[in-house]
Amino acid sequence: MKGMLTQLITRCRSRCTPWKTRIFNRRGYRLLLRGIAFLMALGFVTGMLPAIASRLHSEPSQVLTVTPVQGISGDRLPLSQLPAQSVEEQRETLVNQGRELYQGGRFAEALRVWNRAAEGYHQGGDRLNQALCLNYLTLAYQALGEWDSAEASIQESLSLLDSPATSSHRTGNPVSERIRAQALNSKGSLQLTRGEPEAALDSWKQAEALYQAQGDLTGALGSQINQAQGMQTLGLYRRSRLLLEQVNQELQSQPDSHLKITGLQNLGNALQVVGDLPEAQRVLSQSLAIARNLRAAGEISTTLLSLGNTARALEDWDQALTYYQEAAATATAPITKLDAQLNQLSLSVETQQWETARSLLNPIIEQLATLPPSRSGVYARVNFAFSALKMLEGLSATGEGEPTLSEPEIAQILATAVQEANALQDPRSQSYAIGELGHLYKRTGQFSDAKKLTQQALAVAVSIDAKEIAARWQWQLGRILKETGETQSAIAAYSEAVRTLSLLRRDLVAIAQEVQFSFQERVEPIYRELVSLLLSDNPTQDHLKQARETLEALQLAELENFFRQACLDIQPVQIDQVDAKAAAIYPIILPDRLEVILSIPGQPLRHYATGLPQGEVERTLEQLLAALNPFFSDQERLKLSKQVYDWLLRPAEASLADAQIQTLVFVLDGLLRNLPMAALYDGGRYLVESYNIALTPGLQLLAPQAIAPNQLRALTVGLTEARQGFSALPGVARELDEISSHLPAQMILNQAFTADALKQEIQNSSFPVVHLATHGQFSSNPEDTFILTYDQKINVKQLQEILRSRETGRWGVTQSEIPPIELLVFSACQTATGDKRAALGLAGVAVRSGARSTLATLWSVKDDSTSQLMADFYREFSLGQMSKAEALRRAQVALLQQPEYQHPFYWAPFILVGNWL
Repeated sequence: MKGMLTQLITRCRSRCTPWKTRIFNRRGYRLLLRGIAFLMALGFVTGMLPAIASRLHSEPSQVLTVTPVQGISGDRLPLSQLPAQSVEEQRETLVNQGRELYQGGRFAEALRVWNRAAEGYHQGGDRLNQALCLNYLTLAYQALGEWDSAEASIQESLSLLDSPATSSHRTGNPVSERIRAQALNSKGSLQLTRGEPEAALDSWKQAEALYQAQGDLTGALGSQINQAQGMQTLGLYRRSRLLLEQVNQELQSQPDSHLKITGLQNLGNALQVVGDLPEAQRVLSQSLAIARNLRAAGEISTTLLSLGNTARALEDWDQALTYYQEAAATATAPITKLDAQLNQLSLSVETQQWETARSLLNPIIEQLATLPPSRSGVYARVNFAFSALKMLEGLSATGEGEPTLSEPEIAQILATAVQEANALQDPRSQSYAIGELGHLYKRTGQFSDAKKLTQQALAVAVSIDAKEIAARWQWQLGRILKETGETQSAIAAYSEAVRTLSLLRRDLVAIAQEVQFSFQERVEPIYRELVSLLLSDNPTQDHLKQARETLEALQLAELENFFRQACLDIQPVQIDQVDAKAAAIYPIILPDRLEVILSIPGQPLRHYATGLPQGEVERTLEQLLAALNPFFSDQERLKLSKQVYDWLLRPAEASLADAQIQTLVFVLDGLLRNLPMAALYDGGRYLVESYNIALTPGLQLLAPQAIAPNQLRALTVGLTEARQGFSALPGVARELDEISSHLPAQMILNQAFTADALKQEIQNSSFPVVHLATHGQFSSNPEDTFILTYDQKINVKQLQEILRSRETGRWGVTQSEIPPIELLVFSACQTATGDKRAALGLAGVAVRSGARSTLATLWSVKDDSTSQLMADFYREFSLGQMSKAEALRRAQVALLQQPEYQHPFYWAPFILVGNWL
C-alpha cells in the first residue's frame, strides 16, 4: 500500500472528491486594517471549519511522511530585497501579507511573516504596532493549536499596551484603545478554548466597554456575540438568549448597511448554536433580503449558505439544496462556491439523489485543482473524498449505477491533502487528512496501515489538545482493533473515546445539530459499540460495571443533546444506596442482540442477551405499541407483551423473587421508552400486578429522598375548555376537585391559566406538588415538546425556566433554601405519534424541570378513567404510608380491576419518572 501511495502522489493532482460536508461557525477573525498604519478592527466572526469535523467517523494514523508540495514556502523576500519603500511601509506590507495568508488558511506562513513584522516594530521602538502584531500572532498560534505560544503572545501584547513607555500612544488615543479591545477579544477566545469560560466572559465584557467608548458598533456587537457564546459554555442559556435578543434589537435599529448584513448573518449563526433554528432562519432571511437590496454579492452567497445549513438542520432537504445551489451560483469568492457545492454534494449523497451527486463531481474536481494550498483546501479535499466514499458505498448497496470514482482515486485525493497539510505545517488539517486516509485503508481491509495512520492522526490531535478530533480517531482506532480481534485494546480505545466525549460535554451541545456532530450517527454509536464489546464473551464484573456506567453516560449524553445544554447535575448513585428492595434493569438494543444488565442490591451484576437483529426487536416493539390500542386483538397483544417480558424479565424472575424485590426501576433504551412496562405480561399477570414500576434516565440523575406527608401541598392547574384547536377536557375540573379533597391545594383554571400566572405561583410559593391537567406533547424535538395554556403553547425550554424560577427567585438571586418540586404531574399529555424517540422529551422534561419525580402519560386516555386514577393515586399517596411508585401501582391495579377499564390502554400509559420513593 505504501508503494501505491507513492504512485498516487506522483499522479495527476487534479482529481478529487467530497463528503457529507457541513459548514459551521468558528472563531476565525476578519482582520481589517483601516485608517492609519495597522489599525485592526475586529468584525464579526464567520467562517468555515472542515465538514469532516462534523463527523466522529474517521480514524487515526501514526507516521506518514509525504514530500512537501513545491511552491508553498512561507519565506518571503527579506526587508532589504523588498521594493523601494520606507521602513514603515515595508512593515505594513508584511502585516498585510500575513493577513492575506491567514485569511487564505496558510497559518504557519502568516505566523512567520507576522513574527518578522513584530520584530521590525520592536527594533524600531514602535510598541503600539508591535502589540498589534502580537495580537495577530495570537490568532495564528491558536489556529495551529500552539496554545502556550498564543498565551505568551497575547500577554506580551497587553503588557506592551500597559507599559508606561506606550502610554503616550495610548492615553485618549482611539487607535490604542481599539488595539486593546481587539487584544482582549483575542484573549477571550483563547481563554474559552483553554476551558476558562468565566475569564473569557470577563475579557469580552472589557472589550465591549472599550469598543462602546470608541463608538465602534462593529466591535461592540462582535464582543457581545462572543459573550453569548461564553454564556452558553457556562450553561447560562437564558442569559445568552437575552443578550442575543439585545444584539438583534441593536441591529434592527441600524439603517441597512453591510454592517447590518454581516451582523444579522452572525446573529443567525449564533442562534443556530443556541438551537433556535426557526429564529435563526428568520434572522438570516432578513440578512439576505438586505444583501439583495444593497446588491452585496459576497454577503448574498454566504448568507444563502447559512440558510442552507439551517434548512438542513430542520430536515428540509429540498429547501437546503435550493439554497446551496443559489449560493454556488451567486458566489463571488471561489471558496464560497466550493463550500456550497460540497454541501450540496454531501446532502445529495445523504438523501441518495445520485444523479444530482454525479452532476457535481466534475465541477468540484475542477475547482479543487485550482485551489491554492491552504487549510480550507485540505478540508475541501478531505470532505470531497468522504462524500465520494459514501457515494461509492451507497451506489454499491442500492445497485443504482456504477461507481464514479474508485478507491485508488479517492486515496490519491487524500494523499494530496496530506501533502498540502504537511507543507502548510498545519496540525489540524494534518490530523483530518491522515485520519481520513486511515479510514479508507480500513475500508479496503489494509488494517495494519489503517492502524498506523489512525494512530498518527490521533497523536497529532492530542498534541494540539483537539479533543473533538481525538475522539473521532479514538473511535476509529477501536473499530480497527475490533476488526483485527484485539478486543482488550479495542475496549481501551473506545473507553478513551467515551472519556474524551465526556470532557467535550459543553462543546458538543453548544454546537448546532447541523454541524460538527450528528449525535445519532457519530456520538451515540461510540457508547453502544463499547457496551457491545464489554458484554461479549463472558464479561467480568469490571466489564459489567463499566457497561452499566457507559449506559448511564449514554442516557446523560442523549438528554444533553436533546436540550443542547451540558448543565445536568449528576452524582454517582447505586441502586443499593437508594432502595434495598428495588432492582435496576438496563436493556440496550444492539445491532445483533438485545442485552439486559440486572442490578440487585447486595448481589453481583448479571446480564443476559437475546440474539435477535435490531430490526426484528424494533418491529416487535412497534407491533406491541400498536396492539395496545383497544381495537386490536387481545390475543395478539398478550402474545407480543409476553414476548417482550421474556426478553427483559423472564431470566431474572428467580433472582428477583429470592431478593424479595418490590420495585423495578427501568433505565430504558430506544423504542422501549415509548412502551409502558406495566403492561408486560408473564403469561398470567401484568407486571404492574407484581411490582411497583419506575423509570429513570439514569440513577446518577436521581435525588433519592422521600417526601414527608406533612409537606404535601399542591398547585393544581388545568384547562377544561377547547382552546387553540385542542378539544375540551371536561373531566379536568372533577380531577382537580378530587386532588383538593385529599391534600391542601391551590387551583388555576381556564382563563387564569397563563404562563405568567403559572410562573408567579411557582416563584412565590413552594408547592411540593405541581399538577398540570392540560393538553401537551412530548417529542424528540424540544420545539415540539409543549403544554397548552389558555392563550399559548409553552415549549419545554420555557417550561423549564418557569418550573425552576423559584430557584432564582424574583430578582435573579439563588435561593437554595427553597425546596424543589417533589412531584410534577402531567395529566392528559402524550408522546408524539410516530416519533420513535418521543419519550426522550418526557425524560428531558422530567430531568430539567428540577422535580424529583414526574408522573406523566405516554398517550392521552379517557377523561373519566384519568380522573379516577389520579384521585386514587393522591388518596393513597396522601396517607404517607407508601412510596409514589406503590401509590401509582395501587391506582393502576384498581382501574384494571374494573371491567370497563381493564384494557391496558386505560391504565398502562401512566408512568413515574425519577425518584420513586
